[in-house]
Amino acid sequence: MKRYQSSLMSDIAFLLLFVICFIHVVMMAGDPDHYMINMILLNVSFLIGIITYFTTIYAGLILNIVFMFGYGTYTIYQTVVVGEPLQSYHYYWLVMTPFLTAVIALLTFSSKRLQQEAERLHQRNAALATLDERTNLKNSRSFQSDANIFMALSNRYHIPLTLLVMTVKHWDELSRMVSEAQITEMIFDISKLSETSIRMNDSLYMLNSDHPTWGLLLFTDQDGAKVVVQRVKEKVESFNKIGFSSKYKLDLKLAVGAMQYHPDEIPSPLDFIAKARQKMEYDV
Repeated sequence: MKRYQSSLMSDIAFLLLFVICFIHVVMMAGDPDHYMINMILLNVSFLIGIITYFTTIYAGLILNIVFMFGYGTYTIYQTVVVGEPLQSYHYYWLVMTPFLTAVIALLTFSSKRLQQEAERLHQRNAALATLDERTNLKNSRSFQSDANIFMALSNRYHIPLTLLVMTVKHWDELSRMVSEAQITEMIFDISKLSETSIRMNDSLYMLNSDHPTWGLLLFTDQDGAKVVVQRVKEKVESFNKIGFSSKYKLDLKLAVGAMQYHPDEIPSPLDFIAKARQKMEYDV
């Protein structure tokens, strides 16, 4: 409802701005005898409006008070001292200048509200998202939720659980050699290779998409994890010969760390990742 109101306010303010511009054109065309003074006042009016747009309504209010005081003083001087009678354009600019400022202030206010609501929705979506947008793999938020369940099952039924953490060696240097689109394709290709190397009841996660890091939760012990690690590395090596070398002109190598779950050593999913990362440092 609030979003609809902000959008409606923005549309109304935008239409009012067009109407005011049209009225200005008609007024100036209908009073050619005072073209110069009208042109000066028109520029002052829009200048106050622009300052209001980039600052606050309070700045616009102060500028309008200054304008009305200054122009009112000038009008009184012209009437009393010079003897010029009051003209319609005198009243026009005293009314339309504050009105234009009010419309621009309304447009600014509604636009900022729409921007704030859009940012709030973006943050909410990011907070609730459970899939990585590049690969459609489960992300770190989903990993923490699943890991808590798997760790509880492992602890209760004494089922071995192992986390594999994988990353591409020398990723920072490699990513500078290819385009952004190729980086996305490369991450997707490695993800697909990893998915084909695990069983249906195992889970693959994208733990970090900026510096691609995958996590695999396996219902197996440390020895079984070694088999999976070897299988993944062999598939990457094979794909290097027929895929990566020709597609990206690069040879990729993975660094993999495996850590079996022990309740006494790993109290939380984040600790699980940290322990597996430590093991990964020895894979040189």
